[in-house]
Amino acid sequence: MPHLTRTAVGTASTDIRFGFGVPGYAHPLVAPLEWGQLTRPGTPLHWVVLNVADGPGIRPDPHCLAAAGRLHNADVRVLGHLDVRYGARTFGELVSDAHRYLDWYRVDGFYLDRCPTDRTTLPEMSRTATTLRAFLGEGRIVLGHGSHPHPGYAEFADQLVTFCGPWSEYRWSQVAEWTADHSPERFCHFVHSVPRGHLDEALRIARWQGASTIYFTDRTDRGGRIDPWATMPGYWDEIVSRVGTGVSE
Repeated sequence: MPHLTRTAVGTASTDIRFGFGVPGYAHPLVAPLEWGQLTRPGTPLHWVVLNVADGPGIRPDPHCLAAAGRLHNADVRVLGHLDVRYGARTFGELVSDAHRYLDWYRVDGFYLDRCPTDRTTLPEMSRTATTLRAFLGEGRIVLGHGSHPHPGYAEFADQLVTFCGPWSEYRWSQVAEWTADHSPERFCHFVHSVPRGHLDEALRIARWQGASTIYFTDRTDRGGRIDPWATMPGYWDEIVSRVGTGVSE
């Protein structure tokens, strides 16, 4: 589904209050600094994804238990990572993983990574999201499409990730017209390879496109060979300061 053409057009939403959605750092044993920084007072976090081992793993992980506990104690919402694999995972597999996340880590919701975008998978994804919501009660369901999906997905998710990719594409991206029918709190943008000098521009694009949950990093994927979200941005303190105090036009 093409979603990257020209610069976004339309009227900017000037009342957006940004916050971070963290796609999931490396294991806490490998990235203790990153996980520790998330509990700093004043960090504007909407949620943090916990990915133990491509899912919840086969048994409770003590390091992840400790990290999740610290986040909960700091009133930070923790989402369990469920890899949908563009619809290849079965309903039963996803539900089984969800139960383990809830039993072991007491997650506050789920991040459905590699979520499909087309109309044909809407019924099955709606069934999955409805079942997960029944487990959670007040929990959050975030669909990690990475591009603009069929608008029907907005009917059963709390948030949609409508961009996930490099700065070289984000700076020329445009927003789907149907998103104007929803508030900015419904959309997330994840952008890697953002140079420090372009942070203000990246925040303006998110504001113009109406996404209040963001995660920008200067880390790169080195052509798809590494995970750009595994470590903290080199300018973390700077972007926390900008987002935490509000960003002017």
